[in-house]
This record gives sequence, C-alpha cells and structure tokens, in this order.
Amino acid sequence: MAAGTQIRASEYLATNYRPDREYLGGELLERNVGEYDHARLQTEIAFYFRARLAQWGLRAVVEQRVQVAPDRFRVPDVCLTAAAHPEQIFRKPPFACIEVLSPEDRLSEMQERVQDYLGFGVPYVWIVDPATRKAWRCTTTAMQEVAELRTENPETVVPVAELFED
Repeated sequence: MAAGTQIRASEYLATNYRPDREYLGGELLERNVGEYDHARLQTEIAFYFRARLAQWGLRAVVEQRVQVAPDRFRVPDVCLTAAAHPEQIFRKPPFACIEVLSPEDRLSEMQERVQDYLGFGVPYVWIVDPATRKAWRCTTTAMQEVAELRTENPETVVPVAELFED
C-alpha cells in the first residue's frame, strides 16, 4: 500500500508494514529509516538506557507505535517507558520520545511530530542529529540545543557526546 493511501485506523492496526508507518487521520505516512547513521544512533540510545535500567528504571524501545490522538499514531525512533509491562501500542504517554534525524527529514514535519508528542503529554521530547552530533530538547514554546539529555524523576543525564563515541 503506498504512502498517502486513505484507510481506517482498524485496518492500520491490523496490518504489518515494513518498515512501520505512521497513521495520521486516515493517511499512511512513510518514515525515513534504513541508513547506518540513523540506525546506529537509535541503537546507541537504546543501549545507553538498557545499561542503566537498574539505576533509572526506564526501558528504551525502538520504533514503538504511540497513539497520540484517536486518529493519530506516531512511531518515534526511541521511546522511554517506566512500565515493566507496557501495552503493545502505547495509549498513555511514554516518559520520553526521541527522534533521530535523517537527511530527508523536513523541519515542518519534525515540528508537527514534536507537537503531537507534547500535546499527548509526553514530558520529554528530544531530537538528535547524527550528522551534526547535536541534540535539542523540545517544549511547547521552544527547541533548545543541549549538551545533555536530562530528565527528572527519575533523574537521568545522557551526555550527547557519549552517544557518538566509537
């Protein structure tokens, strides 16, 4: 099925897409995936949190469907959840959503995605760029470049530079 095709949410949820697609108001949208820098950074972020699971109690999952509204499903590159046994599709806000930029990503699309997460109640939304090795914390009013990805309750600190060490 081509991107841009109109379908019902029930059909979206009953179908496997490779790679997974997002669903926005009846329309399927392809995601930019499949390049080494993108995949490697996703893996590094997930491993960073996995190595600290006992300390922070946060599980990292990649490419997890998140229902941000009744007719909107996003698929963040990495989600963090404190739930030991979360539901198969997140229908409650995860602790954090992390997007890894691809060369094809457009700012307007990324801003819409970030607003979906924040509007859904995700407390921490970050964007990380493998090309520039920079990261941003997103809020409803700003996007701020940061050297560390930080959270409270639990308190976590992820030095961005450590995600790029070889």
